Amino acid sequence: MSNDSIPQQGELELPFPELVRDVPLLPARMINEFCYCPRLAYLEWVQGEWDDSADTVEGRYVHRKVDKGSDPLPEADQTEPDEKIHARSITLSSNRLGLIARMDLIEGQGTVVTPVDYKRGRRPHVSHGAYDPERVQICVQGMILEEHGYSCDEGVLYYAASRERVRIALDEELRALTKRTIDGLRFVAAGGRVPLPLEDSPKCPRCSLVGICLPDEINFFRGVDIAPRPLAVGLDTAMPLYVQAFHAKVSKSGERLEVSIDDKQVQSVRLMDVSQLALFGNVYVTTPTMQELMRRNVPITWHSHGGWFMGHTIGTGHKNVELRRAQFRLADDAPFCLRFAKGLIEGKLRNARTMLRRNWKTEGGAPEALLESLNGDVKRTRRAADIPELLGVEGSGAARYFGALSNLIRPPGDASVLTFDFRTRNRRPPTDPVNALLSYAYGLLARTWTVTLSAVGFDPYLGFYHQPRYGRPALALDLMEPFRPLLADSAVIQAINNGEVRPTDFIQAAGSVSLTNDGRKRFIGTFERRLAQEVTHPVLGYRLSYRRLLEVQARLLARHILGELDDYPNFTPR
Repeated sequence: MSNDSIPQQGELELPFPELVRDVPLLPARMINEFCYCPRLAYLEWVQGEWDDSADTVEGRYVHRKVDKGSDPLPEADQTEPDEKIHARSITLSSNRLGLIARMDLIEGQGTVVTPVDYKRGRRPHVSHGAYDPERVQICVQGMILEEHGYSCDEGVLYYAASRERVRIALDEELRALTKRTIDGLRFVAAGGRVPLPLEDSPKCPRCSLVGICLPDEINFFRGVDIAPRPLAVGLDTAMPLYVQAFHAKVSKSGERLEVSIDDKQVQSVRLMDVSQLALFGNVYVTTPTMQELMRRNVPITWHSHGGWFMGHTIGTGHKNVELRRAQFRLADDAPFCLRFAKGLIEGKLRNARTMLRRNWKTEGGAPEALLESLNGDVKRTRRAADIPELLGVEGSGAARYFGALSNLIRPPGDASVLTFDFRTRNRRPPTDPVNALLSYAYGLLARTWTVTLSAVGFDPYLGFYHQPRYGRPALALDLMEPFRPLLADSAVIQAINNGEVRPTDFIQAAGSVSLTNDGRKRFIGTFERRLAQEVTHPVLGYRLSYRRLLEVQARLLARHILGELDDYPNFTPR
């Protein structure tokens, strides 16, 4: 019997129940996004992700006129038949439909109205006059207007670049597509599982969330035969602002941050150029400054005068509750924690071995026996039966590595010059300049990872390898393990060998050694340049800065925790 002779069951339309309690209304923009890419809508609507691109910034500029608003939209039952309607930036909702929309412009006469939606680009020459996502969005606006008693048979899409209006008939075909799209978003949002990314889609490169979604990377690690396209990342024009002067004050004046000491201004920077505000010691920040930075999602990190990372201040935080719930569940999963920790420590030991092999200063290079011993530590890491045993393996490998670290320091040409003499790792307090630099660098790296993890949606204080303690960012300490040799230790060796930090930049008191203000300032510059240095990802194959790499690694961990990736890919350059 052919399929044509079998009676086909018609689609059952999901009802629109009256929304009650705290069930959120679906924004018309999210219906547009779901029609364009279900994963994009899920990331924005359910997980609260957002990032700007040139297109989104331009779109806001195009909307600047209609966003100013105008006279309110009159009630339909109070409208005269010949009354002209011209209302801008109107927000309407419908509990019966479960929808809400902010409408750029509503035109009409009496109770017959037409919603006008502004678009930044040029009119596309396609069937129906526009792409489905835009058609669906204007249809949602028309449906909501009908719920408020108006008659709405068509909508208008205004394309700013070409200055053209395209009329969209709100016919039964479009209404059916719109209802299916609404039902699809509701179903996916209720399912609690992010849709798979598009495969090799032309939609992805210009999407504002491509660096968050990581479609090519996720597909690559899932086994799809595709080479990840390089992430188009703009130049990092926003940089951290460090303030460490005693009794300094940070205040806001218009669109600038001003740093003053004893009421005398010493520095002024544009707010748009500040990615975070890092404060060391007794620094005062005004309340308007803190509020503005929180509004812009610019974190403030707090350090002791000696550089110990104490915490950070952010706004309301990331909305991705799904990720934190999964993080808390897996933190109590001992097999997962051990497996994840093994990968971190293996990456740390492999990167430490690479650090020694590449930077050995004495003749003949790093001894093969030392490199083989570190290889043995890597193998023992894989066989560790529990976290305590893994800690022991990490400790023996770290002792081996730090025992040879002095061979990476270039001997001074002048024998009369003071040298950096390093024998072993010590801390709390550090007793020599190299250990003081290492401790300071680890504090900066912990701060960097804490801010990155918070921005992605993690709770940085709950780790899988490091045990949670009050005030200790355990997850940041977890993720920084493989990067200690690559970023912190490397910056220390570079600062010493290049003469950026000298033995005279340290002070000794009560058996401890710490950096002077000038020494800290120069080392911060070395550390930030290391973060800005580009590196080729050994698996993905494209180049990106270390600062960007940390975010990519954090997002890959999020995909692993949420079940999209079977394993977390540690970063171990060749």
